[in-house]
Amino acid sequence: MKKYFKTLTFLLVLTLFPTQSFAQEDSIPVILQINLQRNIGGTTWVHTQRGFEKAERLNSAAVLIHMNTYGGEVIFADSIRTRILNSRIPVYVFIDNNAASAGALIAIACDKIFMREGSTMGAATVVDQTGAQVSDKHQSYMRATMRATAEAHGKDTIISGSDTIIRWRRDPLIAEAMVDARTVVPNVTDSGRVLTFSAREAMQHGFCDGIAESIDEILVNFLGFDQYELIVFQPSGWDNIKGFFMSSMIQGLLIMLIIGGIYFELQTPGIGFPLGVAILAAVLYFLPLYIDGLAAHWEILLFIIGVGLLLVEIFVFPGFGIAGISGIVLIVAGLVLSLVGNVHFNFEAVDGSEIGRALTTVAIGLFGGLVFVVYMSTKIGSKGALQKIALSTTLDNQSGYIGVSMTEKELVGKTGTAKTVLRPSGKVEVEGRVYDAVSEQSFIEKGTQVHVVRYETGQIYVV
Repeated sequence: MKKYFKTLTFLLVLTLFPTQSFAQEDSIPVILQINLQRNIGGTTWVHTQRGFEKAERLNSAAVLIHMNTYGGEVIFADSIRTRILNSRIPVYVFIDNNAASAGALIAIACDKIFMREGSTMGAATVVDQTGAQVSDKHQSYMRATMRATAEAHGKDTIISGSDTIIRWRRDPLIAEAMVDARTVVPNVTDSGRVLTFSAREAMQHGFCDGIAESIDEILVNFLGFDQYELIVFQPSGWDNIKGFFMSSMIQGLLIMLIIGGIYFELQTPGIGFPLGVAILAAVLYFLPLYIDGLAAHWEILLFIIGVGLLLVEIFVFPGFGIAGISGIVLIVAGLVLSLVGNVHFNFEAVDGSEIGRALTTVAIGLFGGLVFVVYMSTKIGSKGALQKIALSTTLDNQSGYIGVSMTEKELVGKTGTAKTVLRPSGKVEVEGRVYDAVSEQSFIEKGTQVHVVRYETGQIYVV
């Protein structure tokens, strides 16, 4: 009875209120705009990630990238390219002026390319910070990446009479010619120069889907959005901070400071400035990655355990054994895995380029740390602000200093016993008397026979 009463009530409402509509009007499509108008790097990668996440939350009809860039880091450009190719939302790009180098790679990944009259796209040769071309190994990877990106858009089958023609929507050979001057494309380039297209040339050869002067013209005239809501993605302050610390150069610098800080702290007694630098660098390295979900607790713990094992190797088990090797392995593993978006030990969803970027960043940082240690070891106390870190004053007789007894000098050539562990300084007993001494070699265990080899500036040295 209750069921029939509900049905009767519903029919009565429809009768009394015939103008009432229960159907929702079609919503206006949302277009999310992401601006890439700076060098491609960690910041633009973070902005792109956040932009696509917002587009998915808004169920956007399309993502429009507003581009004007001279290029940037290939590693981050490849990450953005992969994000575009894997997007379930159509992605379009409007080249406002330049899409050079890494920008060209990103543009070719988009579903449609639109260019302003007078804009250019191409010149994707890999160069270093000085502008010089890097080795052919890197060029080869970039050539293959450009080809694969163009191929991802597929082919068209054209039937003309009795002929069937298969044609790439974006010619992979043209994409490769934007990297390598040796690539010859008939009727396009055979000049021995890296290819760069103007807007009209790109249109002619299938690398531009329309020439427009504004985003509105693209959306209305080319994409058919009579009505739309354009939302421009605005990155937060945290996005900019995280992007800055995600830069390969900054991450390498932080790793260098971690290594250098730990080394110099081990060379000085007590807890001082070098340890503070190392801790601050480690926090700045891991914190953005932890908040963003890349660095998990166990990855940070690997790094901490690695440092602990290294300290144990230095202070408890002098030499270089299992603890030291394990410590170095765990430190490197913690630094690398924190840069990779794996879930625990599952790496199925991790792109190969992401692992390569992580390994490259950590390797550069470690190498830079070693160079930093060697360089600073020769500079501390010698000049400038570094004079305050080490004592460099000479206590000579002309300055009024009185010499001390030189009886220890007579110990050179004599044999004694280590009264304590020398690492490298400690105490030795020679002819019944105990003296402070420094080991000329590695650590010397307590009770080991030692030989006094020299005396210098009030200090005896033993082996």
